[in-house]
Amino acid sequence: MNRNILHLDLDSFFVSVERLINSELKKRPLLVGGISDRGVVAACSYETRAFGVHSGMPMKLARRLCPEAIVLRGNSGTYTKYSDLITEIIKSEVPAFEKASIDEFYADLSGMDQFFGTYKFASELRTKIIRESGLPISLGLSINKIVSKVATGEAKPNNQIKIDQGYEKQFLAPLPIRKIPMVGDKTGLTLQRLGIRIVSDLQKLPEELLLQTLGKTGGIIWRRAQGIDHSPVITYNERKSISTERTFDYDTIDMTLLRELLIAMTENLAYQLRRGQKLTSCVSVKIRYADFDTQSRQLKIPYTSADHLLIPRILELFNALYNRRLRVRLIGVKFSHLAGGNYQINLFDDNESAIQLYQAIDRMRLRFGDRSIIRASSLGAKTIGRIENPFNGNAPIVLAHRKQ
Repeated sequence: MNRNILHLDLDSFFVSVERLINSELKKRPLLVGGISDRGVVAACSYETRAFGVHSGMPMKLARRLCPEAIVLRGNSGTYTKYSDLITEIIKSEVPAFEKASIDEFYADLSGMDQFFGTYKFASELRTKIIRESGLPISLGLSINKIVSKVATGEAKPNNQIKIDQGYEKQFLAPLPIRKIPMVGDKTGLTLQRLGIRIVSDLQKLPEELLLQTLGKTGGIIWRRAQGIDHSPVITYNERKSISTERTFDYDTIDMTLLRELLIAMTENLAYQLRRGQKLTSCVSVKIRYADFDTQSRQLKIPYTSADHLLIPRILELFNALYNRRLRVRLIGVKFSHLAGGNYQINLFDDNESAIQLYQAIDRMRLRFGDRSIIRASSLGAKTIGRIENPFNGNAPIVLAHRKQ
């Protein structure tokens, strides 16, 4: 059976939502992100891109390139509400789909041609989303996720493309190499030094050469340039919370130890949020005293997955919660009201240096382990993290005490 993989991507999502709320912003250059000079562009309208503006750019530079642009700080809660609306529409029409981010979706429509055309179905779904949400959305349809994603990018703004089976290489060939997912600034520069400018240049090279030049990544990029991708659509299941607890072998009243352990727990959970492309808007702390009396307290916060924003809130809750001056048997941290989305949504608060720091730390953790790099403030807790990704299955998060 031929595969039919649909990719849907909301066009300039944050910008589109702002224009839906305020029609006066339509067709005007618009920047959404951190409003200070140290802020970063989270999203930009197509009108600003003609000036060289792009997402992830320092806001100060974007303003200089396009001084007439309107700058908005954005509201992550509003964007999540519209993302949830789109998710519900897709859920009502497609039995199994993948929510790749706050504004991006995949669906496996394989086999539907036996009943009615997949492209017709995809077109009707896109029309329904536009009609019921008021937001522009583009789609790509092909035999796999990579080609469909690239096709969506070529369809934008607010359009659709179908790549017939057997035409994947032909479709990709004239495109710039940066159109291939995984080809970023560094990899793109390496390929350009080899004289590779467009995808057809990649298609003509032997796979072994890219493996020698870029390692395992080179093999993946080569296959993608050929239009080869067997990755499945991962069925979407919304997870509502993520948490971890620690029961002590001996009840303790060591406040320094408790706070350091809370920091370590928060740090690990925040990393798992970013790894699972999730954000939290509600944090809570639980305490169980030696007499088994259990207390908890929660706090609503702006959507985030950043350690430096979450740790102060957790310690604030603990300081307000611990009031009996008894020994503690158990402490726990929980993040709830989770929303799909990656770290870009935190750009409303963070500067470019902070974002680059988190990206570097997470790359090190992914390569060398979750506890390969930790905050000095959690060292005294003497904990090691045996962390499994909670967004792949229902495995618990365990923090084990390091034996002396």
